[in-house]
Amino acid sequence: MNRTEKEQAVTGLNSAFTDARAVVFTEYKGLTVAEMTDLRVILRKSGIDYKVVKNTLAKRSSIGTSIEIGKDAFTGMVGVAIGKNDPVDVPKKILEYSKKNEKLKVLSGVVEGAFYSEKELVKIAGLPPKEVLLSQMAGLFTAPIGRLAFGLSATVARFAHAMNGLLEKKKAQQ
Repeated sequence: MNRTEKEQAVTGLNSAFTDARAVVFTEYKGLTVAEMTDLRVILRKSGIDYKVVKNTLAKRSSIGTSIEIGKDAFTGMVGVAIGKNDPVDVPKKILEYSKKNEKLKVLSGVVEGAFYSEKELVKIAGLPPKEVLLSQMAGLFTAPIGRLAFGLSATVARFAHAMNGLLEKKKAQQ
């Protein structure tokens, strides 16, 4: 790579790191070209890019981004999975593939600006998708209101039933 190509690579990777909501660092040692292609195809379906970059260029590219806290992970044969959409999706897809192909090892990652070890990424991958979490939260907010509405309607129904009973009793007395 000449100097211009390196500058372009750093600029492109810096842009990808800036837009990233999650980046997972992996060791790809031993993966064949076909396996690497398979991994990239699987990840692209979820809007995730997988790049193999030189460590020095990756460290330079991470400066000024949220990925900078993970720049020490750029040692050895490191590949990065970069996701711009759902931050939980990146570790989830990488871990799914690493279970299928043990040659791919998850090292660490940066999710929403925080650095996580491989064990912590496993926990993050276990989280449900954002839409499910939002619907659960909405359910938690509406549950007390629903109970209040049920309680009030029950009170009104009892009052109406009592008034009806009183009316029936008055009619019977007349």
